[in-house]
Amino acid sequence: MEPETLLDEELGAKAIEWRKRALQGELHARGVAHQLEAELRRRLGAPRLNYDTLDLRPLEARGQIRRWWKPW
Repeated sequence: MEPETLLDEELGAKAIEWRKRALQGELHARGVAHQLEAELRRRLGAPRLNYDTLDLRPLEARGQIRRWWKPW
């Protein structure tokens, strides 16, 4: 399988399929999944993260500026 010849949608679908197979314990599926995912990252770039959704603090705590030192 040549990942360079696949369209972006096909590449993404195959990467998901092979990653699932790797998680189920298929012997060489991890390497194939990695190769497909690497090609997908090369084409599309790294995924953009929304760091606001990763912050699990309450909304009140997000607005507070926390000092890194303690006044003695």
